[in-house]
Amino acid sequence: MARADAGRRTRSLLVAVVLGHVLLISAQVATPGGPSLLRTTVVAVVTEIQAFSWLVAGAIHTVWDGYAALRGVRDENARLARENTDLRVQLQQARADAAGAGDMRALLGLRPHLPWTTTGAEVVAGSLSPDYRAITIDKGLGDGVRRDMPVINSAGVLGRVALPAGNTATVQLIIDRSAAVAVRIDSTRTEGIALGNGDGTLRLEYLSATAEVAEGDTVVTAGIDGIYPQGLGVGRVERVERAGPAYRKVVVRPFADFSRLETVLVLVAPAPVWAPPLTAPERKVDR
Repeated sequence: MARADAGRRTRSLLVAVVLGHVLLISAQVATPGGPSLLRTTVVAVVTEIQAFSWLVAGAIHTVWDGYAALRGVRDENARLARENTDLRVQLQQARADAAGAGDMRALLGLRPHLPWTTTGAEVVAGSLSPDYRAITIDKGLGDGVRRDMPVINSAGVLGRVALPAGNTATVQLIIDRSAAVAVRIDSTRTEGIALGNGDGTLRLEYLSATAEVAEGDTVVTAGIDGIYPQGLGVGRVERVERAGPAYRKVVVRPFADFSRLETVLVLVAPAPVWAPPLTAPERKVDR
């Protein structure tokens, strides 16, 4: 074992001596350009190392710049997305304000032509149940609003005050399933009852067998139910179905758009003549 270690130390010493001689000779041997071979070799190696280092540094710098630029683009995109959302919200608010202003202008233009005293009201809530079509307005008993007072807008009849409170009132819409309005066909004076279907339309019932009803006919209030004065616009006949001499179905599309009610008028005077309000007849269930 000792001989093996001694042999390895001898070989290592021999290699070191040979390398030393080579370096010494390289340092003394000059190249055609003047500097020694050792110096030229070292400079060449260092130059290559520097070139490689600059290449690596350049690549890292390029990647970092790309990453930083990408982050900047992402931040800019996020900012633009937020601004776009804000602008869309502002646009929707502007459209809503414009629509509300248009409705208010229409009501203000309508009021001088009405033979009744009215009070304007804002719609503050709608019914959450599809089985009861109603709205809540911001006027109530404190504003002179009473039960069964008609509610209209510039398009036509909306409904009646069903439940007045101190500062608010619930208005039953004419499209509710339990709502009913005494109406007539404007062109023929044929009278009937408009009942709510619950789907945004009305149906005419109790028509005379000899009545003439056609699609496109205008339907107005008849003024005989003790609630709605005569002549208020209700809607237009949309579909007529006959079964022999009798009418099987007459569907009326209301003039008012019940999906976007914002401002309304309550007819507060003259007060409606009290009478049991018309209600839709109970539907028979086949068994």
